[in-house]
Amino acid sequence: MQYRTLGATGVQVSALALGAMNFGAIGRTTQEEATAMVSAALDAGINLIDTADAYSAGQSEEMVGKAIAGRRDDVVLATKAGLPMGEQRNHRGSSRSWLTVALEDSLRRLDVDHVDLYQVHRWDPETSDEETLSALTDLQRAGKIRYFGSSTFPAHRIVEAQWAAREHHLSRYVVEQPSYSILQRGIEAHVLPVTQQYGMGVLAWSPLASGWLSGAVRAGKEVTTSRSAFMADRFDLTRETNQRRLAAVEELARVAEEAGLTLVQLALGFVTAHPGVTSALIGPRTAEHLESQLAAADTILPADVLDAIDAIVAPGVDLAPEEKYDAPPALLTPALRRR
Repeated sequence: MQYRTLGATGVQVSALALGAMNFGAIGRTTQEEATAMVSAALDAGINLIDTADAYSAGQSEEMVGKAIAGRRDDVVLATKAGLPMGEQRNHRGSSRSWLTVALEDSLRRLDVDHVDLYQVHRWDPETSDEETLSALTDLQRAGKIRYFGSSTFPAHRIVEAQWAAREHHLSRYVVEQPSYSILQRGIEAHVLPVTQQYGMGVLAWSPLASGWLSGAVRAGKEVTTSRSAFMADRFDLTRETNQRRLAAVEELARVAEEAGLTLVQLALGFVTAHPGVTSALIGPRTAEHLESQLAAADTILPADVLDAIDAIVAPGVDLAPEEKYDAPPALLTPALRRR
């Protein structure tokens, strides 16, 4: 397993990190299965586990807490808040009011007294950077979080938050967690240059592109990824976007085969090769998934393989930009761009 420093924190984390979104109802993963996967991941050298309060309405955090019992000191534990937790109007976002409550709820579910990394799950346009950073700084000073970060922030919001921290003499985001894969390379053009400029760690989610790069989506075969059950449009092969992705996957599979690698190894090796990326977040649903992904732990792609990938999906290009979750609100809500 390779290890990198998480931004400027001095904390060493594994190049592959364990994402726990599939623990619980989302992935239909039981506590026994989750505990076995956490144990196997830690034994393989993974030392960062990432979850969120919104994953299966808190169930993922509860399962992670039980799975790391007795091994808490071995884990760099990360969670997130900000997505809706129920129907109550203020049980979401990044206000001081909500983050304070949300963190206490997460600590209770995880059965710990602090988390190592607390992340704002999405940029909240209703809340000022000063409000959010002030709340997070106070929680940090109280010893309930060690560091804090952002997730899926547009580049300009990352910059704004860094300046707000400096302007108001507050602690700053030290980590960004964006979506990044061979099929979704847009962050190379804007987010990664910014995070590198500010010395931030980067935890890349969906490095297997929701299953497109796991081998579950191939030409002439039935789609086998579980995501197709609740993300049908993303795997509808009659859509032009998905036809482009499928064509790219077939070419990438040939590159992997010629390099003596699995498609999973190629995909994860690509993400961890970028100098701006600290760790790739793998999100296995089963022990078999975990085993296939751990096989990429020491994969280092040579220059000719990286060049071949560039020829298939150009640097800085998203094959499905509508799936990135970082578009400015005015692009998504017509009322915000019309007078």
